[in-house]
Amino acid sequence: MAHRIADIAQALGAKAEGALDLIVTHAAEPAQAGPDALALAMDPKYADGLAKGAARAAILWPGADWRAMGLQAAIFAPRPRLAMAGVSRLMDQGYDFGQGIHPQACIDPSAVVAKGARIGPFTYIGPRTVIGARACIGPSVTVAEDVVIGEDAILHTGTRIAARVRIGDRFIGQPNCVVGGCGFSFVTPEPSAAEDVRASLSGDRELRQQKWMRIQSLGSVTIGDDVELGANSSIDRGTVRDTVIGSGTKIDSVVQIGHNVQIGEDCMLCGMAGVAGSARIGNRVLLGGKVAVNDNIFVGDDVIAGGAARIYTNVPAGRAMLGDPATKIETQLEIRKALRRLPRLAATVAELQKAVFGGKAQD
Repeated sequence: MAHRIADIAQALGAKAEGALDLIVTHAAEPAQAGPDALALAMDPKYADGLAKGAARAAILWPGADWRAMGLQAAIFAPRPRLAMAGVSRLMDQGYDFGQGIHPQACIDPSAVVAKGARIGPFTYIGPRTVIGARACIGPSVTVAEDVVIGEDAILHTGTRIAARVRIGDRFIGQPNCVVGGCGFSFVTPEPSAAEDVRASLSGDRELRQQKWMRIQSLGSVTIGDDVELGANSSIDRGTVRDTVIGSGTKIDSVVQIGHNVQIGEDCMLCGMAGVAGSARIGNRVLLGGKVAVNDNIFVGDDVIAGGAARIYTNVPAGRAMLGDPATKIETQLEIRKALRRLPRLAATVAELQKAVFGGKAQD
């Protein structure tokens, strides 16, 4: 795809200088950029890379001397990652979903597929399911019965949508994601060993046989507009009420959302995060990679949890959390400083014991 520098700058709402009619065909890192590439050098630390490449145009940091860098044109980006979002959207080649419905797709006669939808080979669309306008569904996708999928949705290869799921407009399901699998809900006829330990907070318990019985998932999953679900991630259906994902929420790869979970709008859940059953997550919450949220708790609006945090109790709105167990980030940093001092503290205590008791330190 060919783009003029002037058109790129206009799309980004950014200032540009130099040969604004210069044509570029793709974006590249500075050192690998050829004459037809737009080099992405939005921080001074990338300036050396420009000298190694052959770019004629680049996106630079504000105030950069583009002429001294040997460039013919430059676009200035005050907020680099925002510029990346705009450039990547402009230059994205997308995916080839073909045209119309592939003859090897299997679509139940009672399903409704709206105008402009594209459906790939070996994909199954179940009874009474509704597919919105301009939806793009790749090969080997399964959409079960009574599902509703909104307009402009994209389901990549291997996506699985279970029965009675409701999905809004512009949903993106990355390869092999699963929406609507049964919740992980089991019970034993007598109180289980896990219940004994939770009640007593002790490992001392009666050892006995136990058999697990499934609690069926009668609910489903409801997903708002503009939600993205990463590759190999899953959202379990609710036990009685639906599991709910709010509009604008982005979920990374290998994330597990348990049954009955309620997630608000514009949240971000990073890779390998997990939210246990019946937890409630507010709006604009960010969970870093490998964050775990306990079952049946509430995380308030605008909470940020750093990577690998373990959230066991309710978190008030607006708080930044870190650690295991998760505490306020300021508290956690103090804890970590104290942990680093432990060897020195132990040595000091040993010396004091020698001074008080004489000879070797006391245990």
